[in-house]
Amino acid sequence: MNDITWTLVIDVVNRVQQSIRMTDYPAIVILDADRRQILSDYDYVHGEHTRVDFETRAADRARALHARRFTLAVPQIIEMRPDGLQAHPFSVRPLRDGEQECVVWTAYDATDGVDYGWAPHSRRPDGQPVFDEPSTFHLPARPGDGFPGLRLLQLLTDE
Repeated sequence: MNDITWTLVIDVVNRVQQSIRMTDYPAIVILDADRRQILSDYDYVHGEHTRVDFETRAADRARALHARRFTLAVPQIIEMRPDGLQAHPFSVRPLRDGEQECVVWTAYDATDGVDYGWAPHSRRPDGQPVFDEPSTFHLPARPGDGFPGLRLLQLLTDE
């Protein structure tokens, strides 16, 4: 991943983290072209239709801007399983054993390709989040159909 894309990852993850501090849980995407545009959607975490709609709108906007890269970040629950990680939509319910709150991100650059990562966080007893720094996944990643940014990536690279 190049430095410009990593800077966008840090930016988009920080924006989602700031929203979480304010008890909002949006998906945020930064589209980078000659002009940068930021889109957000607070209903993204509420189901497949809202996720697909948002990523489709983002892809349309990215095409119009002739975006060279994008970063998308979403609050999710990651379940640590013996066979790997399983992502679940974010909810405000108590965590189960093996679950971790995090901001999951996808970054794409037309030259360097795609990277996936996360920024886990925990909560203080008063409920305030304490965030880790963003990092890339250091394991083989094969995102499933509902993985954040996958639809956007497919729409932009299938042309």
